Amino acid sequence: MIAIGCDHAGVEMKKAVIEALSEKGFELRDMGTDGEPCDYPNMAKAVCELVVSGECEKGILICGTGIGMSIAANKIKGIRAALCSDSFSTRYTRLHNDANVMCMGARTLGPGLACELAEIFLTTGFEGGRHQRRIDLITDIENNN
Repeated sequence: MIAIGCDHAGVEMKKAVIEALSEKGFELRDMGTDGEPCDYPNMAKAVCELVVSGECEKGILICGTGIGMSIAANKIKGIRAALCSDSFSTRYTRLHNDANVMCMGARTLGPGLACELAEIFLTTGFEGGRHQRRIDLITDIENNN
């Protein structure tokens, strides 16, 4: 299960991503919004809590630029959120950083690219190995600050 949420700027992109990923067989849990004005930190928290609890494997967050969602999501212990805007960075945020939440900007990406990036994010695994040591260092920082 994949948790997905957006603020009012990302509603149309979220709909496109849900449709594309559903057609590929992914199960999604839509945490809103459906158009009503909202505060992006609340949406980030709702999605990330599902990821941290294990109820959802990964999360997708969409706001105007994706930056606000990234900042808010990364405040939640256990979340490694990455702003994704190209296929290379999206692939490597999974391969090397084991990101568990992707953030995208509805005002900076078209829906076609957003759907492509979401699929890359969800189908790319973590390489582990030398990268696990770095993830452990990030977790140590998170736990001690």
